[in-house]
Amino acid sequence: MGDVHMVDVGDKPETEREATAACRLVVLPATRDRLLAGSVAKGDAVAAARVAGILAAKRVPELIPLCHPLRITSVDIAFSADGTEAIEVRASVRGRDRTGFEIEALTAAAVAALTLYDMGKAEDPRMRVEALRVVAKSGGKSGSVTFE
Repeated sequence: MGDVHMVDVGDKPETEREATAACRLVVLPATRDRLLAGSVAKGDAVAAARVAGILAAKRVPELIPLCHPLRITSVDIAFSADGTEAIEVRASVRGRDRTGFEIEALTAAAVAALTLYDMGKAEDPRMRVEALRVVAKSGGKSGSVTFE
C-alpha cells in the first residue's frame, strides 16, 4: 500500500484566499425551469441546493481525508440557466488561511448540483452533472489565477 500524509502548511503565511468552482446540471428545459423557479414536487430546489453546498464546503475535512480544516468566512452559491438544457452551479469560498479553498469550492458546487439532481430526478431521470472544475482562485503564492 502507498504512503499518505497531510502536507505541513505551518510555515506558510496566512493570506486572504478565494476559490470559485463550477459545474453543470444537464436537464430537460421544462425541468430546468421548474428547478430554478422552485416549483418541483420537493419544493424550492435552489434554496435546498444552496444550503447543501454551504454545508458541504464546511465539512470537507470530514470527506476528503488529507484536507486541512480551513477558516471559511464566506460561501456563495449561484445558479443560472446555461443554454436551453442546463443549470450552471458556481460556488465561491473565501477565508484567511495558509492553504487554498479549491477543494471546498469544488465540493460545494458538486453537492449543490447533486441536490438539484435529487430534487428533480422524478421529473427528468436522465439528468447528469458534468464539467466540475475550478474556474478561479486567488491568494497565496500563486496570486490570482483564472481558468476560464
